[in-house]
Amino acid sequence: MKKQLVFGDSWIEAELPDNTDSVSAGLNAALPESDNLDQTVTQALADPIDMPKIKDLVGPGAHVVIAFDDPTVPCWAPVWNTAISQVVDLLADVGVTEDNIELLCANALHRKFDLEELSVILGKELVDRFARRISCHDAEDKQGCVDLGMTKTGYQVELNRKVIDSDLFIYINVSTMRAFSGGWKSICVGLSTYRSITQHHDPYTMSMSLSGNKMHAILEEMGSFVEEKVGRNKIFKFETVLASPISVSKCYWGRVSSVRKLVTDELAKVHIPRRAMLDSKFDVVLYGVPNWSPYATFSFMNPILTLVSTGLGYLGGMIEAAGKPGCTVIMANPVKDMWDEKHHPSYKYVWDNVLPFTRDPFEIKAKYEPQLATDETLINKYRFEYAFHPTHACMALYPLKRLRHAGQVIVVGAESPSIPERLGFLTAGSIESALDIAKSFHGKDLSVLHVEQPFAFNRTKP
Repeated sequence: MKKQLVFGDSWIEAELPDNTDSVSAGLNAALPESDNLDQTVTQALADPIDMPKIKDLVGPGAHVVIAFDDPTVPCWAPVWNTAISQVVDLLADVGVTEDNIELLCANALHRKFDLEELSVILGKELVDRFARRISCHDAEDKQGCVDLGMTKTGYQVELNRKVIDSDLFIYINVSTMRAFSGGWKSICVGLSTYRSITQHHDPYTMSMSLSGNKMHAILEEMGSFVEEKVGRNKIFKFETVLASPISVSKCYWGRVSSVRKLVTDELAKVHIPRRAMLDSKFDVVLYGVPNWSPYATFSFMNPILTLVSTGLGYLGGMIEAAGKPGCTVIMANPVKDMWDEKHHPSYKYVWDNVLPFTRDPFEIKAKYEPQLATDETLINKYRFEYAFHPTHACMALYPLKRLRHAGQVIVVGAESPSIPERLGFLTAGSIESALDIAKSFHGKDLSVLHVEQPFAFNRTKP
């Protein structure tokens, strides 16, 4: 049978065995679209969940901080602008002037974004209005972050000082990808420090699962601790359920944990657990990889983002769910030896100085990540030159854990074989030749699963 596979910025056609099974990647939620975003947001804001109304919490003279997801979030609906504008209007109704409102980008260990870049998601008019009162989180600002202490089971909680010092803190969440984002992750990661984040960002714990998600269990504990410290009615959360990357299904507004439960309940209705999508396991899991990564926003792809973070990570959920132990993974992408030294300087460093010695993400986490966490040159690039935090390059390698399940990875169409080989991957010139290689591992009657990955693209500057 002939199939079209996404291949970087284009498509390729492949002749697959007649007995190949195909399955959707299951990344997007098949939910009904709202036909009026303004009205959907208005209705959510009018009915807070498990929280008093804004008019009962603040008045004239109150200092309010509105935080928001950074541009790496794959949402192209105008949720940021719509929700923030309506919240500002609500605050004006109770006497909170714009001079007392700050906007805060929750970029965590991602890079900071300039006003031109933020205008892409917020809208130029909103950025012009708040230009002097918009900032990006700085996870390395010792004065700008506060150590709140330790939770009952020993998790250190550090947050941006603005969360603590404001009279009311509001967070605008524009997308929840399965159960990876949203909830307390927005605040306890997006506005935290490396010391706090590293406790749950590791190859074992990070998960997109809608049930039994250990990462979010830790974040819920951290969030409850934050509420104990700052007050239960201090932090408002606006959460969005997307019907697709360009359209909204529903919005919720209220207490962080309460709105997250409603969101994940909605997503659970349409996202079947990946392990339950198919009745059998396969020798080969095959898919194309688009030139897309949330971390390439306003930038471009590099080999780590293409092959590991996106290829094995965001798109690799079916490997363990549907692949037999020792299965072969075939990925198609014309991966190039290109590096953005401005925004991703630590990525090239890790490629040159870590991967030649180990491809074990657990060793990388234990041995190399702490070194990068104290690299003053790279930290200054994060703080002052719009670079990703130096540890982020190590975190992008966590999906290499899937190699404990898969026997080998074959990359189809790479610009040079040396690029996949740095990661211990094999190469092939076509899908058909990659399948021939796979037969040497699994026999001529191998079973093949084609995972239908969507075409995707990175956000660009105006």
